[in-house]
Amino acid sequence: MAHSASAILTGMRGREQTPGADASRRARGTAPLAALAGVFTLAQLVLVRPGLGLGWDETVYVSQVGTQGPAAFFSAPRSRGVSLLVAPIASWSTSTPLLRIYLAVLAGLGLYVALRAWRGLFPTRVLVVAGALFASLWVTLFYGPQAMPNYWVAVGALICVGCFLRARTDRSARAALWGVAAGGCLMAWMRPTDAVWVTVPLVVLALVRRYWRPLLALAAGLAAGAVEWVIEAYLGFGGLGERLREASRIQGGLGWYFAVDDQLRSLGGRALCRPCTGSMPNPLLTVWWYVLPVLAVLGLAVAVRARRAAPTVLALACATTAAVPYLFMIGYAAPRFLLPAYALLALPVADALWSLAKAPNGKWRPAVAALVAVGLAGHLAVQYAVLARTVDRNTEARRDWTRAAETLHRLGVSPPCLLTGHEAIPVGYYTGCSSAATGGHNENSTVADIVRTAHRIPAAALVAPGGTPPAYARTWPAHRVGELTVHVAPTAREDGAA
Repeated sequence: MAHSASAILTGMRGREQTPGADASRRARGTAPLAALAGVFTLAQLVLVRPGLGLGWDETVYVSQVGTQGPAAFFSAPRSRGVSLLVAPIASWSTSTPLLRIYLAVLAGLGLYVALRAWRGLFPTRVLVVAGALFASLWVTLFYGPQAMPNYWVAVGALICVGCFLRARTDRSARAALWGVAAGGCLMAWMRPTDAVWVTVPLVVLALVRRYWRPLLALAAGLAAGAVEWVIEAYLGFGGLGERLREASRIQGGLGWYFAVDDQLRSLGGRALCRPCTGSMPNPLLTVWWYVLPVLAVLGLAVAVRARRAAPTVLALACATTAAVPYLFMIGYAAPRFLLPAYALLALPVADALWSLAKAPNGKWRPAVAALVAVGLAGHLAVQYAVLARTVDRNTEARRDWTRAAETLHRLGVSPPCLLTGHEAIPVGYYTGCSSAATGGHNENSTVADIVRTAHRIPAAALVAPGGTPPAYARTWPAHRVGELTVHVAPTAREDGAA
């Protein structure tokens, strides 16, 4: 009896310790992910630097909630998610470094939450390597601290797919259902059309296997994220169909177009490849792109052998549908478009790398592990080289906009004011002016309206090198502002010349 009582007490003590032991295991499992997120945040601040000025698209998003100047024209493809994301800072401060730091911290937090959604579906070591692979891409580091939607679509995709897999297997997992809804909402909040493409495999699987609760959570999340975009379609674009048609027109007309080579050309650091002409980058800059699908397929084989194929299959399926429109349906390229696909592909790729470095019995393969390490080191060197060149080029371009704004102020073009012509949107933001266009993707005015406005407030027409001013501005005094020729309306007070 004494022995039995002792055993019972020992068992009770063991059960009493179980919650603490579970918490300790959870902490050990999440600590590497938190450390990775912290390193990612610091890497953004060190390598991209908070002083990088706002880019063209960023000025559009930030101007919707910012105090620097009037809101820029908001075209049909755009969604308000980024504007709401930056509102906590941009609504009261014009400090770009503060905004960059805020976004870098959010990006690190987003990566941590996204990877946590996959705990238990892949070993922690695989999640850490997957996160490191995704976070170390130059395009991830460059766009993480920027007011742009694509990184956040990638985060939402990871959360949504990972939580969907959890909700599929555990019907009592309410947190997983909330995760499905939150991930879908985040994607639709940022780019509704991307959210649809990413989630096609989830919808198909849910319908085939009758996973009604995850499907309802996904539908609710997508609806919550897209509702503002849909309402705006009816209020400002004549309906949802009309907005989709206008978005397609701005994107060059959606249809069959082989853009794989365009994406390859953009890997050298081109933020937007439109039109995407010129030679291919050095093969050293693109070799990782060819290796990526090979390792992803190897990761699938590893998962099948380990009898845990479902997470890998679904990650690969969602990555594929996320990439399809940008590889085969639009006539231009931007590397940021594929961030959601890269985020999902990183999981099977990391699984493949571990399987190469370690045998099934857990022993290291020294020669193969060394080869993998050398390959990863070379990959990181390439990513850093492209990132450094991209940051330098964009920093200088955005300084040009700052200098143009300073010169325009000296010429008497200061708020309230109006700019038209070449790069009127970003230069207008830096100057504090509104911008107007009578044609193109950002058409929001007429010649009569511009001329009438120029009689009331300072106005200027910006002309690109080799270009000609619009007819209404040909008699306005011309000034050189960097590479631009600026025709300033006579109503503006001229204090000096550029």
